[in-house]
Amino acid sequence: MIICSLASGLSFGHHARGTMATLCFFRFWLGFGIGGDYPLSATIMSEYANKKTRGSFIAAVFAMQGFGILTGGIVGLVVSAAFEHTHHAYNKNVELSLPPRADYVWRIILMFGAVPAAMTFYWRMKMPETARYTALIAKNAKKAAEDMAQVLNVEFDPEEAKLEKFVEEPSNQYGLFTKEFLHRHGLHLLGTATCWFLLDISFYSQNLFQKTIFTAIHWLPPAANMSAIQEVYKISRAQTLIALCGTVPGYWFTVLFIDKIGRWVIQLQGFFFMTVFMFALGIPFHFWTHHKIPFIIMYSLTFFFSNFGPNATTFVLPAEIFPARLRSTCHGISAAAGKAGAIVGAFGFLYASEDSRKSKDDKGYPPGLGVRYSLIVLGFISLFGMVFTFLVPEPKGKSLEELSGENEDDSIDAVEESTPDKQGAFNRTIPA
Repeated sequence: MIICSLASGLSFGHHARGTMATLCFFRFWLGFGIGGDYPLSATIMSEYANKKTRGSFIAAVFAMQGFGILTGGIVGLVVSAAFEHTHHAYNKNVELSLPPRADYVWRIILMFGAVPAAMTFYWRMKMPETARYTALIAKNAKKAAEDMAQVLNVEFDPEEAKLEKFVEEPSNQYGLFTKEFLHRHGLHLLGTATCWFLLDISFYSQNLFQKTIFTAIHWLPPAANMSAIQEVYKISRAQTLIALCGTVPGYWFTVLFIDKIGRWVIQLQGFFFMTVFMFALGIPFHFWTHHKIPFIIMYSLTFFFSNFGPNATTFVLPAEIFPARLRSTCHGISAAAGKAGAIVGAFGFLYASEDSRKSKDDKGYPPGLGVRYSLIVLGFISLFGMVFTFLVPEPKGKSLEELSGENEDDSIDAVEESTPDKQGAFNRTIPA
């Protein structure tokens, strides 16, 4: 992630296509790193947390994405404002915002992504494997006990006999491509993957094309009336405002309520309100073009309920409901389905949001549905998300083993059943 963030800003080429090709190459490998970080972060947190507060801990990990989105907007504001302030000619002549000076802006913004990754690198490298993986998959109960003692600062007594009894149990040896997995968790994986796929169609299309939506309601001036640097500044300002008012609060509402009202309810109500607000924005869209402030408020609410809803829970649920040996794999599959939805949303909205009148659409693009009907389509997509939520179980208050069916013979005890006593020491032994 560090290397590819820096390399993205150093993308090279004699022509625009060459630069874009090398940029795509580095962004692919950046995605490879992020694609590994998603399931690892969720799984590590779920397997070290106790069942009473597990949802809040996993959601808190994901809620940092909100601060990342906010920081990204602020970085865009600062960099574009600095270049705009230094080169006043940008205000007078649009052509002066073209390369070479404007070329620095996007490069600096992309390279800044290496900073948070570098800040956490040392601690991430020192983080041990989860006890469940070490005990159940690597079959090293002693090492698992040492790791748990290191992370939780307590002493554990590994019970080798229980470990041996568990790992020999045939019912727990099934793989991903087996009838046993299909029977136990097939619908669960379909639910988590499809919900994440549908959510990201909506979530990423809204994030990537805020400029198009804000221009359609006349909150932002047409691109022809701004220099490229001014456009970056105005879009960053709008995105920062949306993140501050809707995105970040939504994440932390989830952290606050997820272990009280449950993941399933939060996801269902999130999809429901996303559906309602998409229809409310899309159907009377021409009305909102003359009432910008109410539109922005309602548009912010779609982000609020996305994050106090499926954008957070689709990250949490796959880390809880699958067995230890397949937990990160199933989470990775679900996250990959989400990114497939992001691709559909990015390309779909790019073309669908074009004006249906050929004289009004952007140069080089065929006529589309327009922003109004695109929002209505996103409303239906959120509605389908509600339907597929019914395939996902509610993990609130249950141990990971109970959810995955790994303790059917009571041969192991769940880590999350270990609770601190008044002196802070754990009153149970490490599960084998």
